[in-house]
Amino acid sequence: MIDIKLIREQREYVKKEMEKLFVSVPIDEIFELDESKRRLLYDIECLRNARKTLSKEIASEKDEETISMKKAKVKRINESIKFQEDELNIVGGRFNALMLSVPNLPGRDVPVGKNETENSVVSYFNEKKKFGFTPETHYKIGQKRDLIDFERGAKISGTRFYILKKGFARLQRALINFMLDVHVTYHDYEEVYPPYMINEECLIGTGQLPKFADNLYKDEDSGLWFVPTAEVPVTNMYRSETFNAEDLPIKHVAYTACFRKEKMSAGKDTKGIKRGHQFDKIELVKITTPEAAKEELLSLIADAQDILNRLDIPHRLIRICTGDLSFTASEKFDIEVYAPGINEWLEVSSCSDFGSFQARRANIKFKRNKSSKAEYVNTLNGSGLALPRVMIAIIENYQMKDGRIRIPNALKSYFGTEEFI
Repeated sequence: MIDIKLIREQREYVKKEMEKLFVSVPIDEIFELDESKRRLLYDIECLRNARKTLSKEIASEKDEETISMKKAKVKRINESIKFQEDELNIVGGRFNALMLSVPNLPGRDVPVGKNETENSVVSYFNEKKKFGFTPETHYKIGQKRDLIDFERGAKISGTRFYILKKGFARLQRALINFMLDVHVTYHDYEEVYPPYMINEECLIGTGQLPKFADNLYKDEDSGLWFVPTAEVPVTNMYRSETFNAEDLPIKHVAYTACFRKEKMSAGKDTKGIKRGHQFDKIELVKITTPEAAKEELLSLIADAQDILNRLDIPHRLIRICTGDLSFTASEKFDIEVYAPGINEWLEVSSCSDFGSFQARRANIKFKRNKSSKAEYVNTLNGSGLALPRVMIAIIENYQMKDGRIRIPNALKSYFGTEEFI
């Protein structure tokens, strides 16, 4: 959530920033609702003070007629307060709903662009593999060697579900452990294992609700939602808490399954394991001070890339323009791996600085010292990494002509004496 003071004091600036995002946001209506809300609060407070004064006068008054008159005034004041409070509930409800619909402001350094076609490649890392044969797709390899079962996955759960078998199931498990081990041992993250089901307040806090409700899974009986990403429960571990500055940054790594309806990608990427309703992901979450956020974002990107460097997977770093920023991010970089079988660049991580946007929604603050006023923290997160597409990159980059998959050196300790899948 952005600071309402910005809309009060710099309304035109906020409107211009929204134009950079190429979104339509009712900033003028929010301003007017805020004015109405503040006016109603002032009027209600004046009425309450008048009632308090009359109540004191009634208590000390001896004349019955005067008491009766003043009681009648109190009754009218109570009716006015009730009317004003009802109006405040309507205005406040509309105001809160619109404030939750306002995206984060883009950072000053974020290039302006309409959509993903105007994102820019920062750099390429690790050379593409050279093959003496035409590389196969991961799904053809998987089906030929009975390592992926799409038909039985669909039989169990429907489209966009699959079953990993034997060596591919072990590869996924190895990758999860490898990523967690690297981030804990070498990057100094603290591992947490959060619940896979969360309450609505968590999703509001990190910005998935109300905007993206249609893409999330919910258990109607309990009112709990399935996690779309570990960012949600891990960030909300600290909802409504205040830290001391010396306790920051907080750095967490978490493994969860993730659940998304993928409504916005209907008809896209229907082959293979590129996009599914359930997938595994390692998530990196940071909570820090505003002045340290830029450095923490750069180290977050480096931590995610380190996984790919250890696996020797070709990848590139993409700077995201304003028109392709997520709803919550003020600045974002994507990491994409190259998959030679399908001949595509696949996003495996989005590394974002959210500024104070999530912190305002989730009420996460810090104090610089005991006597200072509490300020909102900055939250950051990025995948470290998303499993299905890393799986694709390994299968397609490490494939051999006979269909076997060479195990990357970084994963060999998880496979014992085996050299190939």
